[in-house]
Amino acid sequence: MKKIVLLLIFISGSFVSAQSFDFQYDHYSLIVKDLDKVGAFYKDILNLKEIPHPSAPSGFKWFVIQGNSQLHLIGKDSVAMEHSKSVHLCLATQKLDELITYLEEKNVPYWDWPGKENTVTLRADGVRQIYVKDPENNWVEINNAVH
Repeated sequence: MKKIVLLLIFISGSFVSAQSFDFQYDHYSLIVKDLDKVGAFYKDILNLKEIPHPSAPSGFKWFVIQGNSQLHLIGKDSVAMEHSKSVHLCLATQKLDELITYLEEKNVPYWDWPGKENTVTLRADGVRQIYVKDPENNWVEINNAVH
């Protein structure tokens, strides 16, 4: 949690001084071993509404937190928590192309989901996304999902 707060301060401080991208909170992802057990906790105990993944029939459970903000559970056989792209903060902006231009001007690399540098992923639901790393290699997804 401390890392997320520091990351948000870093991101907001870095971008506010240059320009505003009107970020909104999109989702948070967690890697879990027992997808059904953990999913049941969020659904049955915390009463989050489960929603379908737009393209994957298994291996994921998505939940609405509030409005369009979501929690994504990603099932993995082994949970490798250290700098996995599956564990990331996600921010949404309608100015994704402007942000990409800004990152390129600052020589800040970004990646698509498979890992190709300076490439944008187009998800099955039409959302475009990139991933950047903070100074300690924690992943941040930035996409153009509408909120």
